[in-house]
Amino acid sequence: MKIFVVDDEPLVRRSLKKAFEIKGHEVFEAADGREALAQWKSVDPDVALLDVLMPGFSGPEVLKKLGPDRGRAKVVLMSAYSGEYNLETAQRMGADLFHPKPFEDVFALVKLVEELKNERS
Repeated sequence: MKIFVVDDEPLVRRSLKKAFEIKGHEVFEAADGREALAQWKSVDPDVALLDVLMPGFSGPEVLKKLGPDRGRAKVVLMSAYSGEYNLETAQRMGADLFHPKPFEDVFALVKLVEELKNERS
């Protein structure tokens, strides 16, 4: 599965990349929303993990700008501001799933992403 991790925090990108690669997935990274938009078509992700708050464009702005060009990708919005964001608000923004940060167990997130892709393909 092709995973696109879009987050302005290098540590978050590294930990997600390592966890997904251990499970055999191909991982691509972008440090902000502008970079994500520039790479989206060439990456053609199965699943994208977008940070809600980033410089340039936020995760929700990336979703809005992509519109139907999102392709087949399932999208997980991530945020440390889980009081303000939840599954319902994420779905209203066009995402499939919301996951709070920091991650208690990065491999639990990997499993959630795998299940999301398998059950909603």
